[in-house]
Amino acid sequence: MVKNMDEMQQFGKENMDATMKSFGAFSKSAQAIAVELADYSKKVFEQGTAATEKLIGAKSLEKALEVQSDYVKSSYEGFVAEATKLGELYADLAKEAYKPFENQFGKFASVK
Repeated sequence: MVKNMDEMQQFGKENMDATMKSFGAFSKSAQAIAVELADYSKKVFEQGTAATEKLIGAKSLEKALEVQSDYVKSSYEGFVAEATKLGELYADLAKEAYKPFENQFGKFASVK
């Protein structure tokens, strides 16, 4: 009985340690995602402002359409690149948050 109690306490301690490590990894990754989103938002705002200024300064309809077309193209390309980068960051977040529990799940599977 005492052995089982000690094992249960050790298992609880290991789970708490894994949870704290996972929370730390989650927090770090979430912070990286927030910084990336803030940087992207700032960049998009600046690009939009620059495109608006160019559009206002256009002397002809053709030039205005060219400015608008260039802006849409660069915005789309930037969005796709950012979505890819964020997808990688979210995948890393999941991997890092799960990593501390890999050992625990392995122990649980071997007990069954």
